[in-house]
Amino acid sequence: MKVVENLKEIQLKIKEACEKSERNIEDIKIIAVTKYVSTSRALEALNAGVVHLGENRDDGLLEKWEELKDKPVWHYIGSLQTRKVKNIIDKVEYIHSLDRISLANEINKRTEKQIKCLVQVNVSGEESKHGLQPHEVNEFISKLIEYPNIHVCGLMTMAPLTSDEKVIRSCFRKLKELQIEIQNLKLDYAPCNELSMGMSNDYSIAIEEGATMVRIGTALVGEEI
Repeated sequence: MKVVENLKEIQLKIKEACEKSERNIEDIKIIAVTKYVSTSRALEALNAGVVHLGENRDDGLLEKWEELKDKPVWHYIGSLQTRKVKNIIDKVEYIHSLDRISLANEINKRTEKQIKCLVQVNVSGEESKHGLQPHEVNEFISKLIEYPNIHVCGLMTMAPLTSDEKVIRSCFRKLKELQIEIQNLKLDYAPCNELSMGMSNDYSIAIEEGATMVRIGTALVGEEI
């Protein structure tokens, strides 16, 4: 199926979710997750009207960046090893996986501009997932004042892979509550206006619970390499 057709279907579902939750559709950013597809498929997404592309490995991002350069807004959405920061830091506008001080230190050291970072939170508590525990987030963000090149624009999480909507919704709701806590601190370096949550199987629920960024791969660009 063509990306443009997939995008229209996704936009319709986003519109319905926004209407249900009384939100503005313009507040939602669709991030096309292109890790499983070719550069030509990523370009098809851009030509269809997608603005944001997300990659979860440095080599995948660099391969596509060589051809697409600054056509999209680049998001690094995967767990980021400290030693690989230097490979992607001048290519991306957003990093969705800030979860430790050593990574914050490396990001700050490797750039002279402010990088928009989302703190990754393991709301579900699953051992297979990266991220801070919810009770660790406030203290972690308080330490980031020492890193002037890091702008904490939001939080990110992944819900459990389950068909139980209550479990999924609860996960997203907890991240929203945590966002409000941080916003109430009124930190200039951490306005925390973005919530990156929701993927192909649960983005409608995520939007209903406050997502501003949805990371959609399979439902948008498929898995064809």
